[in-house]
Amino acid sequence: MNYRLLLFPLFALFFGSLSAQDEGLRNYDWVYKNNIRSVLFHVNSLMLTQPIIDLGSSAPLELTFDDIEGGVKNYTYTVVHCNADWTPSTLAEMEYIDGFIEDRINDWRFGAKSLVPYTRYQVFLPHNDMRITKSGNYLLKVYEDERRKTLAITRRFMVVEPIVRITPRFVNPAGVGKIRTHQEIDFIVDHERIELRSPQQEIHAVVLQNGRWDNAVTAIAPMFVRRDQLVYDFQDKIVFPGGKEFRFADLRSLRSRAPGIFSIEQVGDAYEIVMERDAKRFTTPYVFYEDINGAFILETRDQRNPLSAEYVNVLFTLNSSEPYFDHELYLIGRFSDWQPKEEFRMVYNNAINAYVGKVMLKQGYYNYAYALVPIAGKDKTPDFSEVDGDWYETENEYTILIYYHPLGERYDRLIGVHTFNSNR
Repeated sequence: MNYRLLLFPLFALFFGSLSAQDEGLRNYDWVYKNNIRSVLFHVNSLMLTQPIIDLGSSAPLELTFDDIEGGVKNYTYTVVHCNADWTPSTLAEMEYIDGFIEDRINDWRFGAKSLVPYTRYQVFLPHNDMRITKSGNYLLKVYEDERRKTLAITRRFMVVEPIVRITPRFVNPAGVGKIRTHQEIDFIVDHERIELRSPQQEIHAVVLQNGRWDNAVTAIAPMFVRRDQLVYDFQDKIVFPGGKEFRFADLRSLRSRAPGIFSIEQVGDAYEIVMERDAKRFTTPYVFYEDINGAFILETRDQRNPLSAEYVNVLFTLNSSEPYFDHELYLIGRFSDWQPKEEFRMVYNNAINAYVGKVMLKQGYYNYAYALVPIAGKDKTPDFSEVDGDWYETENEYTILIYYHPLGERYDRLIGVHTFNSNR
């Protein structure tokens, strides 16, 4: 007898309907509460990975976050199956989840002796009581307050059934004006394990740069179809600005200054870090150094206990002879969900001819960039090029996703993923 099926109605009744409370839902990575900080979502113990796992894999995804209001709260979560364009699919919950469709986060720990109190929450999924049975895109939704169930966090993740092989290669951009500034990709998909009746309609690809969805190239049908092969060989279509290597802020120690830090001091009940002034780099030659492609790692070198990591106020400064009158300037990276958020907006200071911004960050190692966002218009995609310029030599990480929607099927399967580096 399947006792989970007997318990499920009681479980669902106990938690209530989560989907009915999704006011303000965004179908991408977002934090809805000011008290939620330092959200990480990745393959178990691998902070720099994207949230992608194989269907049926024993390696789960790991979600961690801090609540800086302290105390213990009841956080619950569920997952929603989505189409390739991140709209909800027509599958019912019981068609893609074996077990409970909702669960509570029971793993929490208090920050240890930190000046800013916080509670760290952690959950692994899928797990024995919530198994995923279909490949594709998923949206993880975390709710605060067991009764009111208000949205706290959303996170995208992907589950892949690896049945195709992807072979990428970099080519010179077709656009003459992009040869020194952009990176263009061609690739071949070998699909000998599945028979396609109409590849142009059944298969499409998505290409991500550094795990970003805001500038992804999406809904790419094959250019050519060969026997057991799909060829993606376009001109000036799968092309990305190269950017430059990300800037970094090494906040792992409050006892000694890492490169790029001007000063560290304790002011009242908080630490203040002043970063050295940054300069614009759009006219400077390209220089290679190792970065983590916009990601961040939470870590402290001052204590053995990772729960001793402090929250610090960090002052960033970017020299600029004049302000950008039609744009706002933001600090951008995975720490901001690649979104131009108000807490990371820079303000121009006429007295020092520079943009300044103070943000609260947990001790760790952060990659960041300065990005412009138009004040007017609907397009709020961050633009890194104006401040840092673009160079074709820049090391970036790319991910190709292959989606398969057989004729007559009700959802998009994810049948292939390949992540690779532009310098390897």
